[in-house]
Amino acid sequence: MRAAYYEANGAADKVLTIGEVETPKPGPGEVRVRLATSGVNPSDVKTRAGTVRKIAFPRVIPHSDGAGTIEAVGEGVSPSRVGERVWIWNGAWKRPFGTAAEYIALPARQAVPLPAGVSFEAGACLGIPALTAYHAVTLDGAVNGQTILVHAGAGAVGHYVVQIAKAKGAKVIATVSSPEKAAHAKAAGADHTINYRTEDVGARVKELTGGTGVDRIIDMDVTANAKLIPAVLKPRGTVVIYGIGGPEATIPAQYCLTSQIQLKFFLVYDLDDTARDTALKDLTAMLTAGSLKHAVASTYTLDQVVAAHQAVESGKAMGNVVITL
Repeated sequence: MRAAYYEANGAADKVLTIGEVETPKPGPGEVRVRLATSGVNPSDVKTRAGTVRKIAFPRVIPHSDGAGTIEAVGEGVSPSRVGERVWIWNGAWKRPFGTAAEYIALPARQAVPLPAGVSFEAGACLGIPALTAYHAVTLDGAVNGQTILVHAGAGAVGHYVVQIAKAKGAKVIATVSSPEKAAHAKAAGADHTINYRTEDVGARVKELTGGTGVDRIIDMDVTANAKLIPAVLKPRGTVVIYGIGGPEATIPAQYCLTSQIQLKFFLVYDLDDTARDTALKDLTAMLTAGSLKHAVASTYTLDQVVAAHQAVESGKAMGNVVITL
């Protein structure tokens, strides 16, 4: 089969190769999926570059997310799954064989039925962005009636956070970096947007909340945003953190202590089974109902994998970058 792979960390145009590799066979408890799409996430490009972890295998086929059709099953998996449309999660997590290939073999549980009417392009957006968003919204309990500040509300994760939080009864304020991204976040359901490049985020949050601040922050980069906590978060509030911009963050410790602030970190790749199953069930219901909007910023072919990685690294993509296979 054809696949994109790298054998050393480095820049996309220096280390990514397209070539023929052995087509995988499904082992016990596994399925083999003929992939139609592969999602490219920031974590995929950081892993390839070696900025978050060094290469752990002689050769890595990147990307954790994707979608396609089950064409073979291993021992212990019902043959009835052959022909099933599915989306993938954790394709490349602690494995050398991700979704940037024509086929992937992986545990059957990691191939989730994709409801009819949901495109394979949308399916490639679910594994990291949608699962992260769902867990970020639900990690600290019900959000009905709360006001939530979503950092990067027009991003791949933030776009889903806005939708899921609104569906669960929250009022959503989203930070953005341009008028175009403000419109994108508003289209997803954000009640208000704040352009952090041109506006005082703290002052605007106080204005929008009658001076009280928000109940919860959902943050994709606490390294950059921790300094805003005292200005935007009410006492006994929570900061849910799913990403960092560097290995250390300066936390406003005095405010967090005296105001009894909770900081809750999570890693979407390592959710416990209960949290994962709940997310999969609820996301499937939303997909079946057609209540989730998917933002595919751009699509590339496998031969354009370098350009796809560079598009993600640029930070300019408004939505998910997807490779079609």
